[in-house]
Amino acid sequence: MKIFRKIRRTLLASGKTKSYCIYAFGEILLIVIGILIAWKINSLNEIRKNKIVELKIYQTLIQELDANSKVLDSSIVNYTNNLKTIRTTIKSIGLMPEEFTDKIKVGIVNVNYKPIQLHNGAINSINSTNKFEFIESVLLKDLIASYPNELDNFETQETKIKDIVINRLQPAIEKHVSLIDILSGRDLEYKRIQNFLEESNYEELLNSRDYQNALVDRLLQTETQLAIAKSLKEKTQIMAEKLNKELGS
Repeated sequence: MKIFRKIRRTLLASGKTKSYCIYAFGEILLIVIGILIAWKINSLNEIRKNKIVELKIYQTLIQELDANSKVLDSSIVNYTNNLKTIRTTIKSIGLMPEEFTDKIKVGIVNVNYKPIQLHNGAINSINSTNKFEFIESVLLKDLIASYPNELDNFETQETKIKDIVINRLQPAIEKHVSLIDILSGRDLEYKRIQNFLEESNYEELLNSRDYQNALVDRLLQTETQLAIAKSLKEKTQIMAEKLNKELGS
């Protein structure tokens, strides 16, 4: 800077106005170039930092999606098996008491309900904070933005099934069937207490309107949930594949 000031003083003292203007313009140009270089360096550093944040977001989200994918695989198998059991039970309506095998009885009372919980912490964190801004892929942004609604649809449908099982099916079953009767059919240890139990009436249970309506309702809601689960699994896979591609690039 001292050198520049000395040059300016020398040019002014010599009266070379034109030379001074050319020098001043060159000095301004150097300053502008310096500012642009500094801006570019800062910009590159900011891009590098954003990329690091973006990759961390991707990694966390991939872990969550992988976990959801496994849960969905299990739930799809579970829903499929439940539908098979429900349809078999519906076909059992109208059977005579002597036609109720142990297998049929187990199917009638075995509601086989398991609560299913999908993970949403990472996806909600991205959608509710400025992390969303770090994601460059438009397709990924669309998938991530819509995914919470897909999870909500799954959870809402799961709640419907839970309500049918707990508040409608189970009370109807317990009204007509002694559940320990099922245990005695599997374990000799319980056979000795059969004589002290109130007799189960499977025919009456199957002919009960409450049970029939709840059973059919569960069938319909489970069919809907199976379709939702398959669709959600597909979208989860697409998102995970896209994220893995971004990480690999």
